[in-house]
Amino acid sequence: MKRKKWEPYLWLLPSIILVAVFVIFPIFIVFKLSFSEISKSGVVGGFIGLRNYSEAVQLPAFKTVMKNTLWWVLSVVGLSTVAGFIIAMVLNQKFKGRKIARSILILPWATSLVIQASVWNYIISYEYGNLNNILLNLGIISKAINWRSSYQIEFVWECFVGIFVTIPFVTFCVLSGLQSIDPSLYEAATVDGAGFWSKLKNVTIPLVRPSLTVSTVLNIIYVFNSFPIVYTMTKGAPANKTDTIITYLYMLSFYERRKGPATALSVIGFLILCVCAGIYMLGVMRKEEE
Repeated sequence: MKRKKWEPYLWLLPSIILVAVFVIFPIFIVFKLSFSEISKSGVVGGFIGLRNYSEAVQLPAFKTVMKNTLWWVLSVVGLSTVAGFIIAMVLNQKFKGRKIARSILILPWATSLVIQASVWNYIISYEYGNLNNILLNLGIISKAINWRSSYQIEFVWECFVGIFVTIPFVTFCVLSGLQSIDPSLYEAATVDGAGFWSKLKNVTIPLVRPSLTVSTVLNIIYVFNSFPIVYTMTKGAPANKTDTIITYLYMLSFYERRKGPATALSVIGFLILCVCAGIYMLGVMRKEEE
């Protein structure tokens, strides 16, 4: 009896050790460093309380970076979820070439983010970008457009690329949920006189919600911590106007050598992420209970 009681935990022990070593322990170290004095060369000193946090909050770019991060996460996660859901609905239908369409869709997600950001940098280039060439050849525009004329527009392009590479993940998460729905439920709804929107509201969305919840929570974490797109496209220029919290703390730590505030900023980001994911999960759980 004792063996049966402890056997499941023994099977989980390797995973628990890996999580403890590579996740929990590093988090503990970062929290500890955020309350310590750290020199520009990386030498850790004594306990200094909340000084690093105070310096991080008072940084000139702090408010801009936090606002950018909020818009970055909301736009990428929100729009990719809507677009992914719609595309999943389409790909769940039977049509000629469906397998090819699914294969093509996964390419943006499977390709390196650095490569994709570099390609989009080339596409929207004013001097030699393909976007201007295509629009000029089609006669849509009469002269080349500077697609990066302001930092606001550059930030929009960052968000666009983020949405573009995130849609496949959401699509296949939702598609897995759609394929698990019993077709007889739709047949019963049709017999009851339900139309498309009624089926969507009362059958599709409730049954796909678990898959959608998983994809949204993972997306929030993934997008919040996304580094390659922003860094490759703009490096936060000009003057951190297009930075998110992840790229900014990297620049702060490795370029400005302000490792203390950078560590504090990483902890702030971690706590924000935990709160956001927790609130979302609680909201979903309450809806399911209702």
